[in-house]
Amino acid sequence: MIPNAASSIPEEVKAFDATKAGVKGLVDSGVTKIPRFFVHPPEDVQKLSSETNSTTLQLPIIDLEGFESFRRLEVVNEVRKASEEWGFFQIVNHGIPVTVMDGMLAGAKRFHEQPQEVKKELYSRDKKKPVRFYYGASSLTIKPSVWKDSAMFYFKDGKLDPELIPDILR
Repeated sequence: MIPNAASSIPEEVKAFDATKAGVKGLVDSGVTKIPRFFVHPPEDVQKLSSETNSTTLQLPIIDLEGFESFRRLEVVNEVRKASEEWGFFQIVNHGIPVTVMDGMLAGAKRFHEQPQEVKKELYSRDKKKPVRFYYGASSLTIKPSVWKDSAMFYFKDGKLDPELIPDILR
């Protein structure tokens, strides 16, 4: 018999998730000790520290100039490589004005600084919900949990009703 995935989730993780407050809610509550399920084993921290302590470490930068014409395949390959090797990258020459990017960051900050009661309305782990708020990894069974809160938008068939996006994030 295959055990139920929900039964393999530690009680402290279930209890934290049930608060629907996320990591910021935990911090705002005045917690003085990081919950055990967020703590990485010392060997993982040491490995990460030794890997990132290099002076040659450089975030992949992907230049979108010429993407629409002659550099499309090259850019796609750069994105693939950076995604596989790093999991993230920086994009330059994308044409998005700095004012728009600053506005997006300000909107995200406003969203996460809202009262918990407001954010709780969007809290969900249902990956098919078009707009949701949750903390950490998408799976509660990943150990240790990821110390982050996220607002996520699901574009079913490439479409999202703009009315579903909270005003504060628009």
